[in-house]
Amino acid sequence: MLIHRCDEPLGEREWWEFARRPLLGHLVAPGAGRLLPVVVPTQYVLTGTPEAPAVWLHLARANPIFEALEESPRLLLSLAGDWAFIPASWKAIGGEDPARGIPTTYYAAVQLSGEAEVVDDEAGKVELLRLQLATFQPGDGHVDPSEHVGQLPAIRGIKLAVSEVRAKFKYGGNVDEEHRAAVAARLEQRGLPGDEEARRHLLRRLGSLEPPGPPEGRNFSG
Repeated sequence: MLIHRCDEPLGEREWWEFARRPLLGHLVAPGAGRLLPVVVPTQYVLTGTPEAPAVWLHLARANPIFEALEESPRLLLSLAGDWAFIPASWKAIGGEDPARGIPTTYYAAVQLSGEAEVVDDEAGKVELLRLQLATFQPGDGHVDPSEHVGQLPAIRGIKLAVSEVRAKFKYGGNVDEEHRAAVAARLEQRGLPGDEEARRHLLRRLGSLEPPGPPEGRNFSG
């Protein structure tokens, strides 16, 4: 992923708050000696701190990613979201020709990589499922995962100990504030899915919104 200086995160809190949201990621396992890596779309839970993050998830036991992990424990979780297409005419202000504007796409992306540990014992899988339910279904009535002990052999958990984070927030940082403010106004007017999230990223990076608050990652020992 190419990251220009103007698209770098403003600080660890920016990528941390983005990645902790309930996004769908793509888990990439290169294995060893493969022509193509194994790529699996998945939900996940991010815990720990920005300095020592960990990713937790579970997949079906038959998922081919486990064969790749036997070859190499390296994994990458790729996340992207809050995207919005910016038409050419939006890049023109004042007397500039709208037809000569340069269209682009705004988006945020975070890549978390490191070594994976497979969670295959019953107690570990129950704790992992409890963590996921507490994250995705808080306060919603459900039995404890231990009640489904007979189904646990069908899944395997994964803990990704993150050793490298690469983050990109592409929201017009290569143009001046006047042009970015004009795009923000048009995003607010258009109101398509993703526009408000993109607008908030843009305004924060212009200094019009407060940066994300202190990170409050959950601690999960597994």
